[in-house]
Amino acid sequence: MLLTEMPPPPGAVELAALRAGARAARRNACVALVASLALLSAAQVLADRSPREHAPTLAALSLAIFAAALPVLAVTQYVWGRRARRVRHRERELYAVARSGRARPLTRLAVAAGWAVTLLLGGSLPQLLRRAGLESAATVLTWAVEASAVIGLTAGVSFLLWWARDAVGMLTRAPRPAGSPGDPWDPGPGARPRTGAALWTGAALAVAALVGARAHLWEPATGWVYALLTAALVCGVVTDE
Repeated sequence: MLLTEMPPPPGAVELAALRAGARAARRNACVALVASLALLSAAQVLADRSPREHAPTLAALSLAIFAAALPVLAVTQYVWGRRARRVRHRERELYAVARSGRARPLTRLAVAAGWAVTLLLGGSLPQLLRRAGLESAATVLTWAVEASAVIGLTAGVSFLLWWARDAVGMLTRAPRPAGSPGDPWDPGPGARPRTGAALWTGAALAVAALVGARAHLWEPATGWVYALLTAALVCGVVTDE
């Protein structure tokens, strides 16, 4: 009898469903982060170099994207973390150990960096709105940015302390068994196409190029801005299909 024809052990099917849900939540959170950074940075680059009559529209669009990005990022990443914790809890119940999470510290740093860049882009909005002639909106947003700066700094320091403690804990647990055993009912990442990593890399490079253009590290033509935005969105959406 083939191994896959044997009845699954208790909890294996449920655990496979939990892992699939966690993978889907992770993908949604990453797509939201890539899309937010790409749209926000591209809109700001275009608003910065647009004619005076179009500048207010693009500046208002940048503000709308930023206002929508914050709750979307918070919700998708909360769902991802919640589902990942459920998977680890169930693995410990079934196998007494959880799968190795060696990439978890790097993933958390990348997500934190995404939040930092998003907030920095949001912090540049008052100046963009002021150049577009939206003085009242710029004044209100300036007050909001200054009020939230202390909160953001406190959150960043708290995250670094928590991240360092978690990373040290993972290092101390390294000699222990490296995660739950695999099973044929949940083949895991090795059974899925390997194109996902290349697509995520392409999306990350496109986002980095757009953020660099917003920071005036380079000055791409407008056509390149649209091409990079399209590449970031396409690579993010089609990844892990």
